[in-house]
Amino acid sequence: MANDMLASHLLQLLRIDPAQHPRGQAHLSAASGLVRVRQRLYVVADDELHLGIFDEPTPSQAEAASGSDPAHPTGSLLRLLGGDLPQDKDKRKKAKPDFESLVHLPPLPGCPAGALLALGSGSKPNRETGVLIALDVQGAPNGRMATVDLAALYAPLRKRFGDLNIEGALMVSGELLLLQRGNKGHALNACIRYDWNLMAPWLAGVQPQPPAAKSVQVLELGRVGEVPLGFTDGAALHGGAWAFSAVAENTDNSYQDGACVGSAIGTVGADGTLQSLHLLEGAPKVEGLAVLAVLAEAGGSGAWVCTLVTDPDDPAVAAQLLQVRLP
Repeated sequence: MANDMLASHLLQLLRIDPAQHPRGQAHLSAASGLVRVRQRLYVVADDELHLGIFDEPTPSQAEAASGSDPAHPTGSLLRLLGGDLPQDKDKRKKAKPDFESLVHLPPLPGCPAGALLALGSGSKPNRETGVLIALDVQGAPNGRMATVDLAALYAPLRKRFGDLNIEGALMVSGELLLLQRGNKGHALNACIRYDWNLMAPWLAGVQPQPPAAKSVQVLELGRVGEVPLGFTDGAALHGGAWAFSAVAENTDNSYQDGACVGSAIGTVGADGTLQSLHLLEGAPKVEGLAVLAVLAEAGGSGAWVCTLVTDPDDPAVAAQLLQVRLP
């Protein structure tokens, strides 16, 4: 049900101080989840043990970025887990916690101003760790952090899906939604819903066991050629609706990378039905999504401004921060 194709434009490259990076890189190269809190953009990368923190580009910076010489301000890194990942790309792939999702949580016990939660994908046993990052009233990390063992949360999902791969997380109308990403071998995409009032005590360590899912809904996103589109992130809209990013990656499983043959932005209504799907020009491999509403101007109509981050699948290439207007 793809509608018209949308063009994206580059806001900035995700550059960081190489002195902060454990392998001396001057950029993040595998951006996989995006959250906006006030004027900050938080990014998890699936091949890092850190959280990237970037100032959101101002309108003038965004306009300059559309020119021939984009401005690329430098972000910072916040360590999420101890240790260091191997320098070798293949060894690092086996060892990484695979943080694919990042979600902004409302207040919960021990985090009165809310928190960020980074989640491992669950695609391998060593990818079942989450990190809870407490925020202050300004939306900045306050220095308190806790790891969360996701094994008990993921165990029922692993029985349901032959190739578990949690790639998106978002809060919608008092529920925590996890997005399961399909692939050519296991094409099931799904939205898994949890009651936040039951999830919060478990994340805070007050309850010993995670809640059962309220519902698991399989969603068909379509294909680009022979490759199915799979969820990569989600963001809440109004009234229970939500938006998602998706890519068509030519791979048969959740572990091996493949060529990205298509990417899309879509919306799901409050009733759970797929409302729209827009392919993106140039098929950037978008893996993180944040959304802002733009009010209608005189004689015009409103829009959603979608901010996206990409995973180029190459450590030498910087991830990009893109922007798309969604009608």
